[in-house]
Amino acid sequence: MVLLGTGLGVYTLARAFHEEYGVVATVVTKVGVEPMRRSVTCDMRELGGDASDEDLITALVDLAGERQGGRPQLLLANADSLIQLMSDHRERLAPHFVMPILEADTLEQLSDKAEFARLCTEHGVATPRTEVIDLSAPRGEGWEPPRTEIPFPLVMKAARTADMAGVRFAGKKKVWFLSEPAELEELVRAIADAGYTGRLIVQELIPGDDTAEGSLTAYTDAAGRVTLLCSARVLLGEHTPDALGRPAAMITTEFGDALPQARALLEATGYRGFANFDVKRDPRDGIWKFFEVNPRIGRNNFYVTSAGANVSRFVVADAIEHREIEPVTRVDEILYSLVPMPLLMRYVRDPEMRRWVRTVARRGVRNPWTYGPDGGWARRYARIVGLNHVRKFLRYYPKPTDSGF
Repeated sequence: MVLLGTGLGVYTLARAFHEEYGVVATVVTKVGVEPMRRSVTCDMRELGGDASDEDLITALVDLAGERQGGRPQLLLANADSLIQLMSDHRERLAPHFVMPILEADTLEQLSDKAEFARLCTEHGVATPRTEVIDLSAPRGEGWEPPRTEIPFPLVMKAARTADMAGVRFAGKKKVWFLSEPAELEELVRAIADAGYTGRLIVQELIPGDDTAEGSLTAYTDAAGRVTLLCSARVLLGEHTPDALGRPAAMITTEFGDALPQARALLEATGYRGFANFDVKRDPRDGIWKFFEVNPRIGRNNFYVTSAGANVSRFVVADAIEHREIEPVTRVDEILYSLVPMPLLMRYVRDPEMRRWVRTVARRGVRNPWTYGPDGGWARRYARIVGLNHVRKFLRYYPKPTDSGF
């Protein structure tokens, strides 16, 4: 079992395999995080901050050479850029590793938020109204940023997150909330002047704060069967500029109309492997709207495992054992949270939802950093993470708002 990358989403993958099969994952990364260095679930191989993508691929091939004659090595990653790296070097890696990831053309389409919106429309999946601003063409003298027909306020983001990774400018964020045309024009100019040559998407703002958002995790096997569909209601998302939208607390619950839509899109596009959808319930019509799909299991995958559907089972049955398993769509109702309860309750304002959160919390709060075999250090680390979240929320999102921005 080999994992590429580091961070919470990789740690919880390693934890899932350790919990289900007792295996210790070999983790290949440039720079690791301390909990993974100390964890019984991981054997870390850190290449250093100066390591290149080529160094990562070479390290994986060398690792496979050390294990010649052994069982098939499953290779997984949990970052868009690393999934793309695996896809780009499929020919070098495929002789050594089992890689349940998308075909290159499907990955190219679905990793682009503009293409994702088009595919949703094509296959009858609800999505916010979307327009594209293409900055790939040369800008001549007198160039003006294009205008949008979408009413303000609205949301803007890069169509491909990876394309924005190396671009630096004041006010850079993962997602921008814009209230008037002048803001949009100024921001598009700044992004273009910084050298970004990709596409931007402008989207209708779906009303509602963080509690209107949802996460949906899926797995599609080699036969095209969607064997896992698990959904969770977001209670609070992170609000730092580089992490805006990452769920910090969720409750697992079934989304009636969202699950069939996700299944339809996965089957129609010939999907393979893990997928994580970002959705939001539109209060105007009660329908879950799809924003994007991550071609990986997602940073917060522990909510699925802790709800009774250990994520390792689905990929092992498919990619290693080559057997069909009964699809899972119903899981236990659990509260997943990285933040202290008092902070969480500060941002959950609806009285009925507050009662729901307290009821589920009484059965125990599931924190992904606390794994029994990792001992007391893991519990102390989880408390430190929680306190750091308090500091970040007080700085970037001190009070809840109706829009979540």
